[in-house]
Amino acid sequence: MKSAEGKRKELIIDVRHINKIFPGPIPALVDFSARVDRGEVLVVIGPSGSGKSTFLRCLNGLEEIDSGTIIVDSIPLDDDEKHRLEIRREVGMVFQSFNLFPHMNVADNIGLAQRLVRKKNRKDALVTTMDLLHKVGMAEKANAYPAELSGGQQQRVAIARALAMNPRVMLFDEATSALDPEMIGEVLEVMMNLAREGMTMVVVTHEMGFAREVSDRIIFMEHGRIIEQGETENFFLAPEQERTRRFLDQIL
Repeated sequence: MKSAEGKRKELIIDVRHINKIFPGPIPALVDFSARVDRGEVLVVIGPSGSGKSTFLRCLNGLEEIDSGTIIVDSIPLDDDEKHRLEIRREVGMVFQSFNLFPHMNVADNIGLAQRLVRKKNRKDALVTTMDLLHKVGMAEKANAYPAELSGGQQQRVAIARALAMNPRVMLFDEATSALDPEMIGEVLEVMMNLAREGMTMVVVTHEMGFAREVSDRIIFMEHGRIIEQGETENFFLAPEQERTRRFLDQIL
């Protein structure tokens, strides 16, 4: 999804020289810098263990960085707990696993955070919930429980739950990797629709068809470093790095 020509760019995510080290021989992130404009779709690809998921988790404070800076919509992700809470409210995240509350039906799964965090009353939360369930094609399942849903249906509910907080940015961490092949398309379609509507998205995925169709830019990572990045069309048609070419040859 190419940005409209002449569109004014407005920076919303600014990551500068972050480092993250876990125990082990390979650092998770090494001098990692990235910028994302409002309304942009950035796709992050790379082999397993390259640091892709760690990057996403650092963006909303689920992982602490060892050095560097992260700013989301002018809010620094620092030691100020107020800043951290604000970023977590404004950045939605969808994981590989669906993380739905099994004892709550679909509507309550989506409505709970609206009432607790956004302080909505039950009636207003339900209106938002049903609007979002229509958006992800799950309105008829409002009273169902997670165990009654397929994996693809559960992931669409998880997306609706993240959207219920009215986030400025959506992060997707391999949202289709735990799904059976026939269920992947229904989740990707929801993600594509969000991109078409102008949602700012950072997506870790192995779905190259999705990446080529929807993203504005691609980052290719290995061993916690950016090996190559660029606009989507050029990235796939004429990658500059030999390591990138070998990776694409393996997965395309």
